[in-house]
Amino acid sequence: MDDPAVEPVSPDAPAMTRTVVMSQLWRDLTFLHWAVDPAEVAHRMPPGVRPDTLHGRTYVGLIPFRMVDAGLGRGPAVPWLGTFLETNVRLYSVDATGRRGIVFLSLDTDRAAVVLGARASFGVPYRWARMRYHRDGDVHTYDARLRRPGPRRGGPRPTSHVVVRAGAVRQPTELDHFLSARWGLHTRWWGRTLYVPNRHEAWPVHDAEVLALDDELMASVGLPDLTARPPDHVGFSPGVRTEFGLPGDARTPRRG
Repeated sequence: MDDPAVEPVSPDAPAMTRTVVMSQLWRDLTFLHWAVDPAEVAHRMPPGVRPDTLHGRTYVGLIPFRMVDAGLGRGPAVPWLGTFLETNVRLYSVDATGRRGIVFLSLDTDRAAVVLGARASFGVPYRWARMRYHRDGDVHTYDARLRRPGPRRGGPRPTSHVVVRAGAVRQPTELDHFLSARWGLHTRWWGRTLYVPNRHEAWPVHDAEVLALDDELMASVGLPDLTARPPDHVGFSPGVRTEFGLPGDARTPRRG
């Protein structure tokens, strides 16, 4: 935040300067975050990217939600394949040009074709899982179970069970904006670090209460201890519409 070369945190999306390749709705999304020392996750960043920080801390996020009506470009949604459940584990990043972004450690979904397509197209670490979502009034329940064992071959398949009660909409905090106002992702693909731009309206953030949290997805990507303590940041959002642009080299500054 103190580096003048780093773009400011703003809920207002910059103009999309690259061809839009995908659009989608993110719905019924829960934010769970744990504050960590940046040194603990710096080695998980692609080359040329470092952890982004707020007041000396960076964050690890566990984010379950519904993907709805994903489609190519700004065209119509892809039937069936365009709507699915997802839970991702992610970090917060900044590259040498000052662009803030997200680094995904895992993205778990119940669509095998999405896993194959996303890995081939952008190199992002999608995994195939059995997933369920249930809503009962303001209580949202997310369940996931990987279809393959975790790091130990032959071991149990990691699971995740998250239950939250969504409350009233809140005025976004400095931390809400830091975690949600992200206009791209950083990923390593075929020996290059890419920046994939995206834009969406400002997130409507609600208060949320964690009713249950039993997660092994974080441990499955090498972060075994975080969920033993309560998250440092909790929020819920009914969602936003988003679009992604063509990826570019992370060393090339954003235009405009």
